[in-house]
Amino acid sequence: MARVVHRPADGDDRVLAADAAVADSLLAKARGLMFRRSFPGDALVFPFDGVGDRTLHMVAVPFDIDAVWLRDGRVERVARLSAWTGLGRAPADAVIELPAGVADGVSAGDEMLIEGR
Repeated sequence: MARVVHRPADGDDRVLAADAAVADSLLAKARGLMFRRSFPGDALVFPFDGVGDRTLHMVAVPFDIDAVWLRDGRVERVARLSAWTGLGRAPADAVIELPAGVADGVSAGDEMLIEGR
């Protein structure tokens, strides 16, 4: 499990997830949140070996989420993805999926720390 901390440029650190699951295998990354009724832990972190276009889809995910794409610990994009139909894409070396509303206040350019992965 990992901890996700939001570090905005103009404010105090805020823990977004104290007990985030890490999708550290190809199978875990492929499954993501599909066919689940809730998050494993309080978020799902997808680490990658390098920066690339990372696409998220919401097929078979029955709840809305907030998605955060990171490059070198900096937020590239934040999006609310709708259940079943949402789609998002951005260049990233890590993606964090959070319950809808948790990433409110997170903006492109902010720093995000993933501790303990």
